[in-house]
Amino acid sequence: MDLLKEVGNVKSIGIAGHMRPDGDCAGSCLALYRYLSRINKEAQIDFYLEEIPEKLRITEDSDRVLQNSDNKKEYDVFISLDSGSSDRLGFAEEYFKSAKKSINIDHHISNTNFAQVNYVVADASSTCEVLYELMDKKYIDLTIAKALYMGIIHDTGVFKHSNTTKRTMEIAGSLIELGVPFSEMIDETFYRKDYHQNQVLGRCLLESILLLDGKCIVSSVSKKTMEFYEVESTDLDGIIDQLRITKGVEVAILIYETDFREYKVSMRSNGVVDVRKIAVYFGGGGHIMAAGCTLHGTLHDVVNNLTPHIEFQLKNS
Repeated sequence: MDLLKEVGNVKSIGIAGHMRPDGDCAGSCLALYRYLSRINKEAQIDFYLEEIPEKLRITEDSDRVLQNSDNKKEYDVFISLDSGSSDRLGFAEEYFKSAKKSINIDHHISNTNFAQVNYVVADASSTCEVLYELMDKKYIDLTIAKALYMGIIHDTGVFKHSNTTKRTMEIAGSLIELGVPFSEMIDETFYRKDYHQNQVLGRCLLESILLLDGKCIVSSVSKKTMEFYEVESTDLDGIIDQLRITKGVEVAILIYETDFREYKVSMRSNGVVDVRKIAVYFGGGGHIMAAGCTLHGTLHDVVNNLTPHIEFQLKNS
């Protein structure tokens, strides 16, 4: 896809990422917003996201995000980033559907190719990596580089996940050459936790259980617990990865309550189990070793629905 050709001469551009933005979603939106502002100075450019977590608000453009769809308008081009389907755009979906041209840029293999123009690179580490390859490098300044780097480190688990490739490392190196304070960014956006986040992490580890002969570890967080510790869903980042590295575990599951009998499920695999297949079965998506979905019922229903799929893959591996 020629990004310059698609957006270079239009008068209005909208950008949106998925609900509950993570590092790659926020990074790709921030990077593309700044990039488009540099290559098309005449266009009105808006970007829509739910609130960006404080630790991910790494550029001044974070304050420009729009969090509602009050202004009824039709964009010449609307770009979806890091979303597998249009309904993942939340309140911004109506802008995406009403735009004269819709573009979908992503890296999830489960992407449904829901736009008029689809550019999905399933073997890329992140949407930020996909964007870097689409960008004319002369327009990438330090602000764009920081946003792209954040997305890459978050979706690769700081280059630990299997989606990290030689090209991923080459791109990261190029961004560092532009002045990205990589050590500081890794600490500030990925590792550092406040007191309440550490408390809920400890609670999740303490109350985790082993299933399937120790091959699966599960932990859960209720809305009541989240309210007690004064944390949001974004404060749960990192818990699933700490569960995953438990000795002997092949699959880690973190479940948190989002509404009455509604649960968000995050799954991580150490390689034997394809958690993407399980997530897709339940209407979610993701990658072979990192995926998620939403399930309904009691907490026990959720666990009992997931574990047979894991057990089947373990027995047939």
